[in-house]
Amino acid sequence: MLIRVTLPALLFASPVLAQEEAPSREPLRTRIYVGPQVSPATPGAKDLSFGPFFDVSRARGDDPFDFEAPDESFGFVVADAGGIEFGPALGFKGKRKAADIGVPLHEVGFSFEIGGFAQTYPAPNLRVRAEARKAVSGHDGLVGELSADIIARDGDNWLFSIGPRVTLADATYHRAWYGITPADSAASGLAQFRPDGGVEGLGIAAGYLRQLGKRVGISAYARYDHLVGDAGRSPYVRAAGSRSQPSVGLALSYTFGGE
Repeated sequence: MLIRVTLPALLFASPVLAQEEAPSREPLRTRIYVGPQVSPATPGAKDLSFGPFFDVSRARGDDPFDFEAPDESFGFVVADAGGIEFGPALGFKGKRKAADIGVPLHEVGFSFEIGGFAQTYPAPNLRVRAEARKAVSGHDGLVGELSADIIARDGDNWLFSIGPRVTLADATYHRAWYGITPADSAASGLAQFRPDGGVEGLGIAAGYLRQLGKRVGISAYARYDHLVGDAGRSPYVRAAGSRSQPSVGLALSYTFGGE
């Protein structure tokens, strides 16, 4: 989602230039997607839960909406340096209670994550992106993702994307979601486990957008991650969770503005 604001090139102009009307800007279009998605209740869980699938994009005139992978964090481009775009990234994870996972393990509070991303297009139909976010509540850890998407599209009429995903996290994150403390071990019977940081999962994601008319469209995505490293070795994941982490979402869109 990129909005460019054009500033005057000159601070002063001649009287003739001052009398000229400023060029009108193309009308702004805003596209909103709203729908449900199903994903693991918490990291490592085998049960799935419903949540919102929501996205907002903006474009001017007849310019197509910028590509956004449906599984990426909320964010927007604020700077472009030599073909590399930068911007903020926001994410969250719901809280975990023992009743939610069926095992008496420690609770993890609601996690609000703040960070940023960098992305570039080595080719017109290929985007590479790196993202990192630090939780300011809940798990309190650092999590990141590397992704690449092959993109096929016909303007805003339809768009299909697919590509690999690699998720990484620090020890604080892994110990919150996958660790087994001495108290956890005594309550659950699972072996104590103190994971380190590293790769959390390897996955693939695909997305599809299609306009059904001038205003209305649909969006769908599917993603699959397989937990590896210490996350995949966690006694919790092995005994009561799952190394398979699927997600799917479906939404309707409506485009406001334009002509």
